[in-house]
Amino acid sequence: MAATAQLAGRLAGAALRVALAAALALLLPAYRVYRLTASLLGALLHEDDVAGKVVLITGASSGIGEHLAYEYARRGAYLALVARREESLREVGDAAAALGSPGVLVTPADVSSPDDCRKFVDDTIRYFGRLDHLVNNAAIWQVGKFEEVTDVNHFRKLMDINFWGHVYPTRYAIPHLKKTHGRIVGVTSNSSYIFIPRNTFYNASKAAVLNFYDTLRMELAGDVAVTEVVPGVVESEITKGKMLTKDGAMAVDQAERDAILGTAPAERAGDFARAAVRGACRGQRHVFEPRWYRAAYLLRVCLPEALEWSARLLAVRRVGPATTDTVGRWLLGLPGQRWLAQPASLRSPEIKAR
Repeated sequence: MAATAQLAGRLAGAALRVALAAALALLLPAYRVYRLTASLLGALLHEDDVAGKVVLITGASSGIGEHLAYEYARRGAYLALVARREESLREVGDAAAALGSPGVLVTPADVSSPDDCRKFVDDTIRYFGRLDHLVNNAAIWQVGKFEEVTDVNHFRKLMDINFWGHVYPTRYAIPHLKKTHGRIVGVTSNSSYIFIPRNTFYNASKAAVLNFYDTLRMELAGDVAVTEVVPGVVESEITKGKMLTKDGAMAVDQAERDAILGTAPAERAGDFARAAVRGACRGQRHVFEPRWYRAAYLLRVCLPEALEWSARLLAVRRVGPATTDTVGRWLLGLPGQRWLAQPASLRSPEIKAR
């Protein structure tokens, strides 16, 4: 009887898989037509004009956050800019004002602190009187295989910034965003979908924030919209090599960066910001940028073994004595590959100090 029940269970499972595949084959083309039509209508009829509206951006002192500030400034938005480095933040604020923002509030703060988050949201409301877009962008990177980490507690700070640094501002901003039927723009990572080796804690933090936004969208439907922006490899201090090492120290390690990213082409931060803000203003649920990273997500869903094999080959397998002597780094060393993959800014280890 047990064998018969087991066989029946397997047959039922096989039948269900066949039925799901058939349903996808029938529904997917119609769904793609719907998405394309909705995207075109959004571009033509429903694009959010942020001129005169208030946008709060975290992690705005460099990289992606800096260029998001410039893009919103070009569209005429008031800006509240948040980051820990006050001098760099003020420089970004001045540049954003020169690009067209009618007003900029600069607030040095740490997104891992709930008190700081409450304060910069309250300061924004006191200064501008409203909030229309909350852009949660602040993040730090971690590199190193899990088994090489000397103390996992070193990476609590990473989770505090990459996950709680999205949760705290959102918590305090929602009452104000409801009044304006505003939007939360969460900058996540392709690591939310395709888990890259040697990034264990970073991958976990980005997967957590992805699920946070997916759930929040359902809860806030009709009151506050949610757009998840999914960057691939984008020009920033992270892709320059700024990271938490396996010992929990913050450093710029371009050898480790190259071991993981290899020949993956880095998109210019300005190009990324234009696509991200355009997608958010058009009301898109997800903005994959560069767009071809969506194919990598589909590969994970449909052929996870292939994705795992290729990731291990490029970022784990060593072709030399050092832990950073991966196949990906070796390929990057071939003539012309670094020039093709990395903008000039990423070849220098220099980052903003303050």
